[in-house]
Amino acid sequence: MIVSEHNVRHQAAKLADKSPKEIIRTALEQHDAIAVSFSGAEDVVVIDLAVKIRPDVRVFTLDTGRLHAETYAYIEQVRSHYSLNLEVAFPDPSSVQRLVNEKGLFSFYQDGHQECCGVRKIEPLRRQLSGLDAWITGQRKDQSPSTRAQIDVVEVDSSVSAEHPLVKYNPLANWSSARVWEYIRLFDVPYNPLHAQGFVSIGCQPCTRPVLPHQHEREGRWWWEESTQKECGLHAVNLPKAANS
Repeated sequence: MIVSEHNVRHQAAKLADKSPKEIIRTALEQHDAIAVSFSGAEDVVVIDLAVKIRPDVRVFTLDTGRLHAETYAYIEQVRSHYSLNLEVAFPDPSSVQRLVNEKGLFSFYQDGHQECCGVRKIEPLRRQLSGLDAWITGQRKDQSPSTRAQIDVVEVDSSVSAEHPLVKYNPLANWSSARVWEYIRLFDVPYNPLHAQGFVSIGCQPCTRPVLPHQHEREGRWWWEESTQKECGLHAVNLPKAANS
């Protein structure tokens, strides 16, 4: 598949009303260098669907060094449950050391989360994606009305390289949170135990807290910030769309 806006928009239109499994099957058939990104409940639904199509599907996750203890245990549970050769990407130690030595362990409470996320998430993700042609995520439109409402099931992702963009598949784009959890319960998919403690959207330990009833799930992330565009940068392609809407 040639990565161009025209070709990807055409593909997105063809797959717009297809099931997540059909979208994943198409993605795996069209790309050899492709991987599933794993962090939350949605991603494990994607993994569960993908391994039924290709048991040796490539899966990676990011270890920021600041995750909850429950999340680390959950990563190993998913690895074991699906017999995955799960790839774990780590931040550059010298970059982390420089940031902490200069600004301390909690600079994001004063400076905003972008710098820390850049070191601990975005740079490792770019390294991980640099050898791929495409990746599959668990993004949903209703996760963040201000930044994800317009995502397509297939998109061009030029965040790694404008010269060599990737194809990004979001097979759960049109699913709701309720539908994700219906699938998890129906197929006994493992999930992070923090969900049972009121955490909905789970990131790093210092930057995530439970949400109250009727709060949106993203309100538990970077709660000290007023910004409505709560993205760490992993899906920065969403931000220009939101700004132009």
